[in-house]
Amino acid sequence: MNENLQRTALAVLAHAALILAWYLFVKLGNVPRFVMPSPGATLGALLQPDYGWWANFAVTATEIFAGYFLALVVGVALALLFSWSKFLEAFFMPLLVSLNMIPKVALGPLIIVWFKYGVLPNSIMAFSICVFPILLTTARGLREIEPELLDLVRSLKGTRWQLFTKIQLPGALPYIFAGMKVGAILAVAGAVVGEFLGSDKGLGYLMLQVQVTLDTPAMFMAVLLITLIGMLLYGIVLGLERWLVVKDARVK
Repeated sequence: MNENLQRTALAVLAHAALILAWYLFVKLGNVPRFVMPSPGATLGALLQPDYGWWANFAVTATEIFAGYFLALVVGVALALLFSWSKFLEAFFMPLLVSLNMIPKVALGPLIIVWFKYGVLPNSIMAFSICVFPILLTTARGLREIEPELLDLVRSLKGTRWQLFTKIQLPGALPYIFAGMKVGAILAVAGAVVGEFLGSDKGLGYLMLQVQVTLDTPAMFMAVLLITLIGMLLYGIVLGLERWLVVKDARVK
Protein backbone atom coordinates (compact mmCIF):
# COMPACT_ATOMS: atom_id res chain seq x y z
CA MET A 1 0.00 0.00 0.00
CA ASN A 2 2.80 2.40 0.88
CA GLU A 3 4.52 1.61 -2.39
CA ASN A 4 1.37 2.47 -4.36
CA LEU A 5 1.00 5.76 -2.49
CA GLN A 6 4.62 6.59 -3.18
CA ARG A 7 4.24 5.89 -6.89
CA THR A 8 1.08 8.02 -7.02
CA ALA A 9 2.79 10.88 -5.20
CA LEU A 10 5.75 10.77 -7.59
CA ALA A 11 3.41 10.80 -10.59
CA VAL A 12 1.54 13.83 -9.25
CA LEU A 13 4.83 15.56 -8.49
CA ALA A 14 6.13 14.93 -12.01
CA HIS A 15 3.00 16.44 -13.56
CA ALA A 16 3.15 19.43 -11.22
CA ALA A 17 6.80 19.99 -12.15
CA LEU A 18 5.87 19.91 -15.83
CA ILE A 19 3.16 22.55 -15.34
CA LEU A 20 5.55 24.73 -13.34
CA ALA A 21 8.21 24.44 -16.06
CA TRP A 22 5.57 25.36 -18.65
CA TYR A 23 4.57 28.46 -16.63
CA LEU A 24 8.16 29.61 -16.08
CA PHE A 25 9.08 29.08 -19.73
CA VAL A 26 6.20 31.26 -20.92
CA LYS A 27 6.63 34.00 -18.29
CA LEU A 28 10.41 34.27 -18.12
CA GLY A 29 10.84 33.83 -21.85
CA ASN A 30 8.14 36.38 -22.74
CA VAL A 31 6.64 33.88 -25.16
CA PRO A 32 3.76 35.39 -27.16
CA ARG A 33 0.32 34.05 -26.34
CA PHE A 34 -0.32 32.88 -29.90
CA VAL A 35 2.87 30.78 -29.79
CA MET A 36 2.41 29.18 -26.38
CA PRO A 37 -0.20 30.29 -23.84
CA SER A 38 0.34 30.09 -20.10
CA PRO A 39 -1.38 27.38 -18.05
CA GLY A 40 -3.81 30.01 -16.76
CA ALA A 41 -4.73 31.19 -20.27
CA THR A 42 -5.22 27.60 -21.37
CA LEU A 43 -7.50 26.90 -18.44
CA GLY A 44 -9.39 30.09 -19.20
CA ALA A 45 -10.26 28.76 -22.67
CA LEU A 46 -12.16 25.94 -20.98
CA LEU A 47 -14.54 28.53 -19.47
CA GLN A 48 -15.65 29.77 -22.88
CA PRO A 49 -18.98 28.07 -23.68
CA ASP A 50 -18.85 28.84 -27.41
CA TYR A 51 -16.54 25.90 -28.04
CA GLY A 52 -18.93 23.27 -26.67
CA TRP A 53 -16.10 21.56 -24.85
CA TRP A 54 -18.04 18.80 -23.16
CA ALA A 55 -20.10 17.86 -26.20
CA ASN A 56 -16.93 17.57 -28.29
CA PHE A 57 -15.20 15.76 -25.43
CA ALA A 58 -18.02 13.19 -25.33
CA VAL A 59 -17.81 12.63 -29.10
CA THR A 60 -14.05 12.03 -29.09
CA ALA A 61 -14.27 9.81 -26.01
CA THR A 62 -17.02 7.74 -27.65
CA GLU A 63 -14.91 7.26 -30.79
CA ILE A 64 -11.85 6.22 -28.81
CA PHE A 65 -13.61 3.82 -26.45
CA ALA A 66 -15.81 2.30 -29.17
CA GLY A 67 -12.88 1.69 -31.53
CA TYR A 68 -10.75 0.33 -28.70
CA PHE A 69 -13.40 -2.04 -27.37
CA LEU A 70 -14.10 -3.36 -30.87
CA ALA A 71 -10.37 -3.89 -31.43
CA LEU A 72 -10.10 -5.75 -28.13
CA VAL A 73 -12.97 -8.10 -28.97
CA VAL A 74 -11.82 -8.75 -32.54
CA GLY A 75 -8.13 -9.05 -31.65
CA VAL A 76 -8.65 -11.56 -28.85
CA ALA A 77 -11.21 -13.54 -30.88
CA LEU A 78 -8.90 -13.83 -33.89
CA ALA A 79 -5.96 -14.79 -31.70
CA LEU A 80 -8.08 -17.51 -30.11
CA LEU A 81 -9.14 -18.85 -33.52
CA PHE A 82 -5.52 -18.91 -34.65
CA SER A 83 -4.53 -20.85 -31.53
CA TRP A 84 -7.18 -23.44 -32.35
CA SER A 85 -6.36 -23.76 -36.05
CA LYS A 86 -2.88 -23.58 -37.55
CA PHE A 87 -4.49 -23.51 -41.00
CA LEU A 88 -6.44 -20.34 -40.22
CA GLU A 89 -3.32 -18.70 -38.81
CA ALA A 90 -1.21 -19.63 -41.84
CA PHE A 91 -3.94 -18.43 -44.20
CA PHE A 92 -5.07 -15.19 -42.57
CA MET A 93 -2.05 -13.89 -40.63
CA PRO A 94 0.01 -12.89 -43.70
CA LEU A 95 -3.06 -11.14 -45.09
CA LEU A 96 -3.58 -9.26 -41.84
CA VAL A 97 0.09 -8.25 -41.79
CA SER A 98 -0.24 -6.88 -45.33
CA LEU A 99 -3.39 -4.96 -44.41
CA ASN A 100 -1.65 -3.53 -41.35
CA MET A 101 1.13 -2.16 -43.56
CA ILE A 102 -1.37 0.13 -45.31
CA PRO A 103 -0.95 3.68 -43.94
CA LYS A 104 -4.09 4.39 -41.95
CA VAL A 105 -4.04 8.04 -42.99
CA ALA A 106 -4.41 6.86 -46.59
CA LEU A 107 -7.46 4.82 -45.57
CA GLY A 108 -9.10 7.81 -43.91
CA PRO A 109 -10.62 9.40 -47.05
CA LEU A 110 -11.93 6.01 -48.17
CA ILE A 111 -13.52 5.36 -44.77
CA ILE A 112 -15.22 8.75 -44.99
CA VAL A 113 -16.53 7.96 -48.48
CA TRP A 114 -17.88 4.61 -47.29
CA PHE A 115 -19.35 5.69 -43.95
CA LYS A 116 -19.74 9.51 -44.26
CA TYR A 117 -18.88 11.86 -41.41
CA GLY A 118 -19.57 11.04 -37.80
CA VAL A 119 -18.59 8.87 -34.89
CA LEU A 120 -18.60 5.59 -36.85
CA PRO A 121 -15.77 6.31 -39.35
CA ASN A 122 -13.54 7.75 -36.62
CA SER A 123 -14.21 4.72 -34.42
CA ILE A 124 -13.25 2.50 -37.35
CA MET A 125 -10.04 4.49 -37.76
CA ALA A 126 -9.22 3.97 -34.08
CA PHE A 127 -10.04 0.27 -34.44
CA SER A 128 -7.85 -0.18 -37.51
CA ILE A 129 -4.81 1.29 -35.77
CA CYS A 130 -5.00 -0.52 -32.43
CA VAL A 131 -6.38 -3.98 -33.33
CA PHE A 132 -3.14 -5.46 -34.66
CA PRO A 133 -0.97 -5.00 -31.54
CA ILE A 134 -3.72 -6.62 -29.46
CA LEU A 135 -3.97 -9.51 -31.90
CA LEU A 136 -0.21 -10.12 -32.03
CA THR A 137 0.43 -10.01 -28.30
CA THR A 138 -2.62 -12.16 -27.52
CA ALA A 139 -1.61 -14.73 -30.13
CA ARG A 140 1.87 -14.88 -28.64
CA GLY A 141 0.48 -15.28 -25.14
CA LEU A 142 -1.74 -18.17 -26.22
CA ARG A 143 1.25 -19.86 -27.87
CA GLU A 144 3.30 -19.57 -24.68
CA ILE A 145 0.95 -21.86 -22.73
CA GLU A 146 2.67 -25.08 -21.67
CA PRO A 147 1.55 -27.94 -23.96
CA GLU A 148 1.38 -30.31 -20.98
CA LEU A 149 -1.42 -28.26 -19.43
CA LEU A 150 -3.38 -28.27 -22.67
CA ASP A 151 -2.93 -32.02 -23.05
CA LEU A 152 -4.09 -32.54 -19.47
CA VAL A 153 -7.34 -30.67 -20.02
CA ARG A 154 -7.95 -32.49 -23.29
CA SER A 155 -7.33 -35.85 -21.61
CA LEU A 156 -10.00 -34.94 -19.04
CA LYS A 157 -12.46 -34.33 -21.90
CA GLY A 158 -12.44 -30.58 -21.39
CA THR A 159 -14.24 -28.47 -23.99
CA ARG A 160 -12.53 -25.78 -26.00
CA TRP A 161 -14.31 -23.14 -23.93
CA GLN A 162 -13.04 -24.71 -20.70
CA LEU A 163 -9.58 -24.93 -22.21
CA PHE A 164 -9.74 -21.22 -23.03
CA THR A 165 -11.22 -19.97 -19.75
CA LYS A 166 -9.25 -22.21 -17.37
CA ILE A 167 -5.84 -22.44 -19.03
CA GLN A 168 -5.29 -20.23 -22.06
CA LEU A 169 -6.87 -16.97 -20.93
CA PRO A 170 -5.26 -16.84 -17.44
CA GLY A 171 -1.86 -17.72 -18.89
CA ALA A 172 -2.10 -15.19 -21.70
CA LEU A 173 -3.37 -12.28 -19.58
CA PRO A 174 0.03 -10.57 -19.17
CA TYR A 175 0.48 -10.58 -22.96
CA ILE A 176 -3.09 -9.43 -23.56
CA PHE A 177 -2.66 -6.47 -21.23
CA ALA A 178 0.64 -5.57 -22.87
CA GLY A 179 -1.19 -5.30 -26.18
CA MET A 180 -4.09 -3.47 -24.55
CA LYS A 181 -1.79 -0.78 -23.18
CA VAL A 182 -0.21 -0.21 -26.58
CA GLY A 183 -3.64 -0.27 -28.19
CA ALA A 184 -4.97 2.35 -25.75
CA ILE A 185 -2.34 4.80 -26.94
CA LEU A 186 -2.95 4.04 -30.61
CA ALA A 187 -6.74 4.28 -30.29
CA VAL A 188 -6.44 7.91 -29.19
CA ALA A 189 -4.22 8.71 -32.16
CA GLY A 190 -6.55 6.92 -34.56
CA ALA A 191 -9.69 8.75 -33.47
CA VAL A 192 -8.02 12.16 -33.59
CA VAL A 193 -6.51 11.47 -37.02
CA GLY A 194 -9.98 10.53 -38.20
CA GLU A 195 -11.34 13.85 -36.93
CA PHE A 196 -8.52 15.72 -38.64
CA LEU A 197 -9.28 14.07 -41.98
CA GLY A 198 -12.98 14.71 -41.91
CA SER A 199 -15.45 15.37 -39.14
CA ASP A 200 -18.04 17.87 -37.99
CA LYS A 201 -17.59 17.40 -34.25
CA GLY A 202 -15.04 16.27 -31.69
CA LEU A 203 -11.92 17.76 -30.13
CA GLY A 204 -9.80 17.15 -33.23
CA TYR A 205 -12.37 18.96 -35.35
CA LEU A 206 -12.42 21.80 -32.81
CA MET A 207 -8.62 22.12 -33.01
CA LEU A 208 -8.86 22.66 -36.77
CA GLN A 209 -11.52 25.33 -36.27
CA VAL A 210 -9.57 27.39 -33.71
CA GLN A 211 -6.34 26.99 -35.69
CA VAL A 212 -7.71 29.42 -38.28
CA THR A 213 -7.98 32.20 -35.71
CA LEU A 214 -4.71 31.31 -33.95
CA ASP A 215 -6.60 30.63 -30.74
CA THR A 216 -3.66 28.74 -29.24
CA PRO A 217 -5.13 28.48 -25.70
CA ALA A 218 -8.13 26.62 -27.11
CA MET A 219 -5.80 24.35 -29.14
CA PHE A 220 -3.79 23.57 -26.01
CA MET A 221 -6.98 22.90 -24.07
CA ALA A 222 -8.18 20.49 -26.75
CA VAL A 223 -4.85 18.66 -26.60
CA LEU A 224 -5.09 18.42 -22.81
CA LEU A 225 -8.64 17.03 -22.98
CA ILE A 226 -7.59 14.45 -25.58
CA THR A 227 -4.72 13.51 -23.29
CA LEU A 228 -7.17 13.20 -20.41
CA ILE A 229 -9.27 10.72 -22.40
CA GLY A 230 -6.16 8.69 -23.19
CA MET A 231 -5.07 8.71 -19.55
CA LEU A 232 -8.54 7.59 -18.48
CA LEU A 233 -8.51 4.66 -20.91
CA TYR A 234 -4.94 3.72 -19.96
CA GLY A 235 -5.81 3.96 -16.27
CA ILE A 236 -8.75 1.60 -16.72
CA VAL A 237 -6.46 -0.91 -18.44
CA LEU A 238 -3.88 -0.60 -15.65
CA GLY A 239 -6.57 -1.06 -13.01
CA LEU A 240 -7.87 -4.20 -14.70
CA GLU A 241 -4.33 -5.52 -15.03
CA ARG A 242 -3.61 -5.06 -11.34
CA TRP A 243 -6.91 -6.65 -10.42
CA LEU A 244 -6.68 -9.67 -12.73
CA VAL A 245 -2.94 -10.27 -13.08
CA VAL A 246 -1.13 -8.83 -10.06
CA LYS A 247 -3.82 -9.97 -7.63
CA ASP A 248 -3.80 -13.46 -9.13
CA ALA A 249 0.00 -13.61 -8.90
CA ARG A 250 -0.11 -12.65 -5.21
CA VAL A 251 -2.69 -15.34 -4.50
CA LYS A 252 -0.47 -17.95 -6.09
